[in-house]
Amino acid sequence: MSEQSGTGGTDRRILERISEMVEAERGLRAALVEGRIDQSTEHRELKEIEEQLDQCWDLLRQRRARADAGEDPGGASVRSVDEVERYES
Repeated sequence: MSEQSGTGGTDRRILERISEMVEAERGLRAALVEGRIDQSTEHRELKEIEEQLDQCWDLLRQRRARADAGEDPGGASVRSVDEVERYES
């Protein structure tokens, strides 16, 4: 994946955050299988992580689109879960 000049550091931090959340998802699933949490806890926490993941991916897409259009990727902003979910469907 190529990085636009000036976007690399922030994009890299967003991707690191995405990786952290994916690991958290795996941890929740393992905790459920091992009986350390119940299914309702897993569902609730997974929903929160998935919403945050959607926001991160949306922010990364915004940044890349702005950079591709010759605009400042720093002008991208985190959108609300409701707004992001509307785009996802």
